[in-house]
Amino acid sequence: MVRRLRRPEKEPTAYTRAMLCAADASRVAVAFDLGVPRSMTGPVARGVIGQVWRPETERGSWAVKEWFETPDMDELDEGVAFQAAAMAAGVPAPAVIRTSDGGWAIELAGAPVRVQRWVDLGDRDPSLDADSVGRLVGALHQVPFEGTQPLHEWYTEPIGAARWDALIAASRVAGAPFAERFAARRHELVALDAIVQPPGAVRTCHRDLWSDNLRASVDGELCLIDWENCGLADASMELAVVVWEFGRTDPARARALYAAYLDTGGPGRVHGESDFSMLIAQLGHIGARACSDWLSAESEDDRTFSASWFGEFVDDPHTADQLTMLLDAVASQ
Repeated sequence: MVRRLRRPEKEPTAYTRAMLCAADASRVAVAFDLGVPRSMTGPVARGVIGQVWRPETERGSWAVKEWFETPDMDELDEGVAFQAAAMAAGVPAPAVIRTSDGGWAIELAGAPVRVQRWVDLGDRDPSLDADSVGRLVGALHQVPFEGTQPLHEWYTEPIGAARWDALIAASRVAGAPFAERFAARRHELVALDAIVQPPGAVRTCHRDLWSDNLRASVDGELCLIDWENCGLADASMELAVVVWEFGRTDPARARALYAAYLDTGGPGRVHGESDFSMLIAQLGHIGARACSDWLSAESEDDRTFSASWFGEFVDDPHTADQLTMLLDAVASQ
């Protein structure tokens, strides 16, 4: 099962695969009872496994998501249900729009399509107010929800030295623009993999809490998007992902975020380096997937997209020293 985590969102370019078209606005509007359509712009954002269009109707603006490949519908069903439960508990997220028969998706162009209320969001920003981020995640980790989507290796398993070595060698042979930067990270990546431990107690989590998906709206309020990867995870390990993503090299921000999370009653705790297991596993799989996508790309545009995605992995890396600093920052709380 392919995941698309912490993927770069880009303005549409010539390489963006357009499966829907403006003419589909009417079918979408009728199916989801959106009112008379006026326009449909897009794709306005592209990820690794899907893209988003923006239709305008007499009733407002909407976000229409389509997938490049058929997704796991059971997983998506649970994501929709968890999103609804979280919103009922006060977690800010876009409203899911349903069809007249209560469904959340229809099929267009051979793939499922879903609609949510459009929210005007700012750019990805790891420097969002740390207190607000901590409180949101603390509330999210207390949402009463019993999901069935299982643990997945993307969040729990390291890549391992053999695969890192194979990818580095292949990227060098293929002349990848990132090959030498990748090779320079090899020893640290292997050392970080050794930290990874199995999760402890698990609950349904968002599992995609990067600054791509936790953003500020234009009115300054936080909004959590992209709920498609929800499933079981260790809340402490997901909290450590958030501490890293929004703390980075600033111990004061990490402390503030962690304190706000605890103050909200969040159940997770970051006590040791193994609590960063989910972070190491996710970032490892992101880097490996981006490299593999570059190696298998069939067009220069897709290769450029994959190289840009991989750039996040090597140009703004997680390091053992950084994890130690973050641990020290939250240790006293």
